[in-house]
Amino acid sequence: MRNIIVDKLNQTYIEDLDIEIVERKGIGHPDSISDGLGQTVSEALCNMYMDELGGILHHNTDEVQITAGESNPQFGGGQVLKPIDILLTGRGVSEYDGVKFPLDVVAIEAAKEFLDDTIINLDVNLDTVVECKIGHGSGDLVDVFKREGAPSSNDTSFGVGYAPLSETESLVLATEELLNSKAFKAKHPAVGEDIKVMGLREEDHITLTIACAMVSKYVDDRDAYISIREELKDIVADLAPKYTDREVKVYVNTADNDESEDASGYYLTVTGTSAEMGDDGSVGRGNRANGLITPCRPMSMEATSGKNPINHVGKIYNILCTEMANDIVENVEGVKQVNIMVLSQIGKPIDQPKAASTQLILDDGVKLEDVNFKVERIVDRWLEDISVITENVVKGNARTF
Repeated sequence: MRNIIVDKLNQTYIEDLDIEIVERKGIGHPDSISDGLGQTVSEALCNMYMDELGGILHHNTDEVQITAGESNPQFGGGQVLKPIDILLTGRGVSEYDGVKFPLDVVAIEAAKEFLDDTIINLDVNLDTVVECKIGHGSGDLVDVFKREGAPSSNDTSFGVGYAPLSETESLVLATEELLNSKAFKAKHPAVGEDIKVMGLREEDHITLTIACAMVSKYVDDRDAYISIREELKDIVADLAPKYTDREVKVYVNTADNDESEDASGYYLTVTGTSAEMGDDGSVGRGNRANGLITPCRPMSMEATSGKNPINHVGKIYNILCTEMANDIVENVEGVKQVNIMVLSQIGKPIDQPKAASTQLILDDGVKLEDVNFKVERIVDRWLEDISVITENVVKGNARTF
């Protein structure tokens, strides 16, 4: 029997809090680029191992470090003066059972493909230097991956999840995803990928403060920049009613100096990311596994991206808890809000956690005994089928940041 605990959550319902703060670092933020690189390299190594051996060997690639370059953006142009340094570190298996793997080559190729696909105006070959310092192992740590049944946990650690997203959380997430969608970029090429959305809800008033890097070659002058910035405000204001009836105010690039006639007064970049001009990045400093930074919610400090998807509970349990929480609120009538915490114990099977705690806020008139069996069954089913998380991660079908 799994240690599944179902109890009431003794907290205020998220929508009834007086203050709520929500943040999302967009895909072009240096921290998110680091997350994306760590995860992409892990997926590439998984596929390399699967192709050669039919199984995944031990690895962790969650130690990506970005050191910013230097650039000189100008209205209508500009150039990168010093490339962005990207260091891929961590550990992987380079040789196992007589088979040698081109670990560094695969990692660098995967990283460059991610950058090329993600940051549209970045010349990967000229604007970046990608170096691989992933430690090479001989396979002595892979025993845990070959045992019968669920893999053994690599650590005593925990994962968290919650559902549903609040109106503010949904709006913040949707805003960044809209502005960074491929369709939006095709219509608005001046909008770079380095977009940070900060949401503040004060009772029934929501303020969105957006930092958006503009791509200098598509911005002819000061007036064109201000026009694009104001258009972004209108686009997000039009999006907001799809997620909330509350009053929403939108601010974009509030550090701009509109008195300035030259590029120095505005958030202009050559490539669309601040990594070109002073902002460094690391895995795990940004979004949690559900894509948001939410100080009003339970959060794990674990970096989800780049960790191996077989037995690293710091990755698996955060994704798992989010999936379980969504499943519960969608399929158990009467559950208003759910928080989930799952704790592993090192060396024990990951499908047998030390504790799986589910805390609920229920609709008026609903009692815990009305829902506890259904909730427990959902949690138990996800733990029983925990390999689905691994499969989804390897296929690139699971959000990690």
